[in-house]
Amino acid sequence: MAEPAPPLTTLAEGLRFPEAPIAMADGSVIIVEIAAGRITRVGADGTKTVISENGGGPNGIALGPEGKIYVCNNGGFLWHEGPEGTRPAGVPADYTTGRIEVVDPKTGTVKRLYDRCGDHNLKGPNDIVFAPKGSPGEGGFWFSDLGKVRARDRDHGGLYWAASDGSKIVEAAYPIFGGANGVGLSPNGRTVYIAETETGRLWAWDVEGPGVVRKDPWPSSNGGRVLCQFPGYRRLDSIAVTAAGNIVVATLVSGEITTISPTGEILRVVKMPERMPTNICFGGKDMKTAYVTLSLTGKLVSLPWDEPGLVLPFQDGV
Repeated sequence: MAEPAPPLTTLAEGLRFPEAPIAMADGSVIIVEIAAGRITRVGADGTKTVISENGGGPNGIALGPEGKIYVCNNGGFLWHEGPEGTRPAGVPADYTTGRIEVVDPKTGTVKRLYDRCGDHNLKGPNDIVFAPKGSPGEGGFWFSDLGKVRARDRDHGGLYWAASDGSKIVEAAYPIFGGANGVGLSPNGRTVYIAETETGRLWAWDVEGPGVVRKDPWPSSNGGRVLCQFPGYRRLDSIAVTAAGNIVVATLVSGEITTISPTGEILRVVKMPERMPTNICFGGKDMKTAYVTLSLTGKLVSLPWDEPGLVLPFQDGV
């Protein structure tokens, strides 16, 4: 049973479908506003400053080498505006492809790093995490591609690894039928996790090298192992990992934040005030402040957490 959330602190409102918070050392939080096609910094005092105008649909972001921001751009959505708020509703007419971008936060310059893997265009890159030093994926980042959902069909999702300098991209696991959404790594970088949105499954693979994961045989559809099957009707969004290695999943429809152990047990479920708490990250001096995007209602909130989050590579880079 879900426990009620502790009192939430609202840091910013009026955001256009915010996701992908990054907690900074100065108390600010960098987010994307997918429906506005931009990356925004929310200051410790609530001031909103635009970092870059990316266009399309900047979705997942991570700090990378030289203080740059690496971006999963899904290429854009159509949007439904209703009494419950704003939510994605299809593929826009001007959609061309998804891509990985690099943003210089000092100038707002946006550079396209990848828009294909081999013969296949990226469809809807969604989330991104850099491999830590000493891990098998060192030198690059893992990212998910959710694909695109159309009126009568949808793309399969996939897990990818790419070098941070633009020199190499690898399809590591495919297909992830219900859409590859959140991506995360164990603290040592030797296990990569994917949240599959439509099935409510959390997948895991052992990492053997840059873009190389150990594949389980058939009947696994993508070589991964199902770490946890969420109960009932729950759609999964982003992933954050704690210092202890627990996997924290933003859980849609039910409107929850769910903590899963590395062996697949549901440890904790915290209720959120809306159905689409899409992303979570950790920050603060003790890494025990959680930052959550409430995307339907366009809010960024914070709350105390029961365990410290994992310090990510380059987290103090900007």
